[in-house]
Amino acid sequence: MAHPSVPTDSKQQRALVVAVDLRDPKRPLEPELAEFEALARAVGVTICERIVQKRDAPDPATLIGSGLLAELPARAAALDCNLLLVFNELRPRQRKNIEKALSLPIVDRTMLILDVFAQRARSHEGKLQVELAQLRYRSTKLAGSGADLSRLGGGVGTRGPGETKLEVDRRRIAARILLLEKRMAEVRRGRATRRREGGEELRVALVGYTNVGKSSLLNALARSDIFVADQPFATLDPTTRRVYLGPEVFARISDTVGFITDLPSELVEAFRATLEELNEVDLLLEVLDASNPDTPRQRAAVDTILHELQLDATPRFVVFNKGDAARDDVGITADAYVVSARTGAGIDALRGALSERASGERDRLQRARPATP
Repeated sequence: MAHPSVPTDSKQQRALVVAVDLRDPKRPLEPELAEFEALARAVGVTICERIVQKRDAPDPATLIGSGLLAELPARAAALDCNLLLVFNELRPRQRKNIEKALSLPIVDRTMLILDVFAQRARSHEGKLQVELAQLRYRSTKLAGSGADLSRLGGGVGTRGPGETKLEVDRRRIAARILLLEKRMAEVRRGRATRRREGGEELRVALVGYTNVGKSSLLNALARSDIFVADQPFATLDPTTRRVYLGPEVFARISDTVGFITDLPSELVEAFRATLEELNEVDLLLEVLDASNPDTPRQRAAVDTILHELQLDATPRFVVFNKGDAARDDVGITADAYVVSARTGAGIDALRGALSERASGERDRLQRARPATP
């Protein structure tokens, strides 16, 4: 039975945010921490305060060190906090020691991302994928940690579309994972069948960081009304539209789940049936946000994930969306397409490039087809 999106047995969740800054010049903390807090707000959490500790390495026993840990209970009480959000990934030992000192539910970054996915899942397939990711995470990181997991109740980090009680034992978790994996195998087979039905039309996938406007771009190209929201992971369920590119020229363009820096491996594995579609497309549209100063970091994260998915060799168009509010510091190159899904600027030029690509792909397939005797 699914937990409600908002806890019904407690007051509004108010969180104290704790983060360890490892002072890595290649990965400054602030952009990712701001993103973490945005994820929390997206599931209805109020951020009371953030505490950042600079360290060369996380404390192996408590993450933040015993001194700061001893101060947290009083700070949380003074701010009337009923939740601790930890930006860094927690090891079972660290989680157990923090729980001993602080009688609050503890949610780390992976748990928070899983919670956002659980709240956004709409289709049967999406719910299966999220539940599978949650159970895999719990079986490796939570179950057996010694923590009193049941006190998490029904708030952020615990909701989900399927069997989501954290006190479920390892045997039941393993049995449920096995069942879900069988169901996802059926989803894979169904997807493979549908892919073969696409014929010779150009197959395109929109990829990019979460909340860069991929769904809005597909709406602009297809003149459709796919759900759009200014929030992380508004789209979880893949959506495909047949898009008119020119006289007798069409493409099948799919919207995909957004990426994020260090996308949890449990999510990548659970969404493999969806991500496998990227291996079958003729072209990737890598969508970037021309208005966001954090776009270079986001682009690096997307490129890393595409590399891990072995998609480096797949042809790619780079598309900067939100071109009507473009900044000079986001790295727009001469070969990129700059569009605005909101105003329609640049959409015709992108459609024309896709039409040319589709025509070339169709001609290539026709030349490759064996001649009839």
